[in-house]
Amino acid sequence: MQILYVHGKGGTAQEAERYQKLFPADEVTGLDYQTCTPWETGKEIRAAIEELREKSSHVQLIANSIGAFFSMNADIDELIQKAYFISSIVDMEKLILDMMAWSDVTEEELKEKGTIHTEFGEDLSWHYLDYVRNHPLKWEVPTKVLYGQNDNLTSLETMQEFIDAHNAELTVMENGEHWFHTEEQMRFLDEWIKNNS
Repeated sequence: MQILYVHGKGGTAQEAERYQKLFPADEVTGLDYQTCTPWETGKEIRAAIEELREKSSHVQLIANSIGAFFSMNADIDELIQKAYFISSIVDMEKLILDMMAWSDVTEEELKEKGTIHTEFGEDLSWHYLDYVRNHPLKWEVPTKVLYGQNDNLTSLETMQEFIDAHNAELTVMENGEHWFHTEEQMRFLDEWIKNNS
């Protein structure tokens, strides 16, 4: 079996090494994607999946945070058998609107300026928001989702809406965060993968 790992913002393809230990009989490849929009990164993910399909007819996906959102924009439903999402971004429009509210930016301002840099380091883009609105998520892959109770980017309500609308199962880590990084969180993540693989 071939497995593709798609990291989140600030992550690296090298994180795939952790998952290789959890799937010792299979090959886990980390994608070092070079773009940062769903329409561009989606193409990179699809190309990587197509490459893995040449090696095996059985391909799975592990995707973290925005990596999961990019993957759901990659048109790969028919190419993979299963997905594991960690702290996935499942409603990008809501997240962008939340970030606009945090920065006191209106839709009119964003449309007029095109791009607005925020104090918390994210660029708000009208083109990005427009793309998200015009490309609703279509995701038919059996998916296991790991969610931290204290995720500050996606509410449990939003996550539950995604779970209910898609072929997905949710595991919530009590006191978990969006970024799984402490020893306890990573141990929980490892056990979650083992229990669901």
